Amino acid sequence: MPRLFKKFFVIIWLTLAASVAIIILTLNFFQTLPSASKLEHQKREVILNLTENLLAKDGEDAARRFARTSEDTVSVGLTISKIADSGACTDRSTAETRTVLKDGICYRISVPEQYSVILDKLGPFVPGFGILISSAISAAALARYLIGPVVHLRDGLSALAHGRFDVRIGHKMAGRKDEVSALAHDFDSSAARLQQLQDAQQRLFHDVSHELRSPLSRLQAVGGVLRQSPAKLDAMLDRMDREVERLDALVGEVLTLARLTAGSRLPLKTQTLDVIDLLNEILGDAAFEAQARKVSITTNVDHSFLAEVEGELICRALENVIRNAVKYTAEHSQITVQCETTDDLLKVCVADQGPGVRRDELERIFQPFSRGNDAAPRGGYGLGLAIARQAIERHGGRVHASLPDVGGLAITLEIPRQPAIYSPANDRG
Repeated sequence: MPRLFKKFFVIIWLTLAASVAIIILTLNFFQTLPSASKLEHQKREVILNLTENLLAKDGEDAARRFARTSEDTVSVGLTISKIADSGACTDRSTAETRTVLKDGICYRISVPEQYSVILDKLGPFVPGFGILISSAISAAALARYLIGPVVHLRDGLSALAHGRFDVRIGHKMAGRKDEVSALAHDFDSSAARLQQLQDAQQRLFHDVSHELRSPLSRLQAVGGVLRQSPAKLDAMLDRMDREVERLDALVGEVLTLARLTAGSRLPLKTQTLDVIDLLNEILGDAAFEAQARKVSITTNVDHSFLAEVEGELICRALENVIRNAVKYTAEHSQITVQCETTDDLLKVCVADQGPGVRRDELERIFQPFSRGNDAAPRGGYGLGLAIARQAIERHGGRVHASLPDVGGLAITLEIPRQPAIYSPANDRG
């Protein structure tokens, strides 16, 4: 059962219980009031009668001594006063007064009413007042409990709408453990993800512009040389062709990465193929290219692994990792490619004998346009590993780097037999 529902239920239930308790207590209280009023009336009548009889029989002094003694014992407000108009003694006595004519003098004995009639008048309305107050308090508590988080959430959404992706509201819900706090943490996760995407986009724009600037500058330089020395046309045309090829390769890599990122929520166009056969074809091409640097490729690849994959993406991922190893391994060294298969997973580990990277760069090399700080410039734009990770993660797999004890760099690709449903948690590129 949701926690917020439990809290609402408890608050409303306690409010109703408090209202019923107030009604019961109020009714019991007012049921006892008539007997208390009657007792008060009887007590006042006894005091008035005693004082009246004492005054009539023993005189004023005895009556006043009785009044003083009575007030010292229990103060009831008993007073004896003389009335100048003796004709007032003919007035009828009331519940609070007595009039006595003694020796031609008119005396008035009075005991004020101590029981307030206000309670009698307000009595029927007290339960309603109690219910009104208790419901108002509970409504205020509920409103405060709900409006506070809503205001924080509104402010956070407003900040996101204005491009401030660094806003967080989870810390403002400290102490709460319900659906509202879960919503706040989901908001923080969404804001953090948007901030990551914005940072990645800005970094991508910066890196693309930086990578484009070099070949464009060289093309401009070629144009300047041609203007000054038209005789160098053939050599400059060859140079222009190379720069155009570099630009075309860069644009192709950027488009591939953009397609993988933009299509991360789209279903894969899978077909059944043997991934190990595909790997062997790529290794054959790579071994031919590696001969130029006197690099050998040692493989431990056999058997087969039939999987439902999008062949183009898997081929691109395997090819990028292997070509990257051929590019950065030392001359006259070897590259080791090993495969491990289980019922549902294929692990391909590609290890080279190059300079490797620092341990704190093992994740950064999978970011677009990122290379190891100590890596020798061997061409390329730092997009190969980023594309490989995106392609494998779209299948629900994983790509990670490690540093072998013998040196170099090892890249491990984990390819599932069946593509898993894409999860944002896997989207680290």
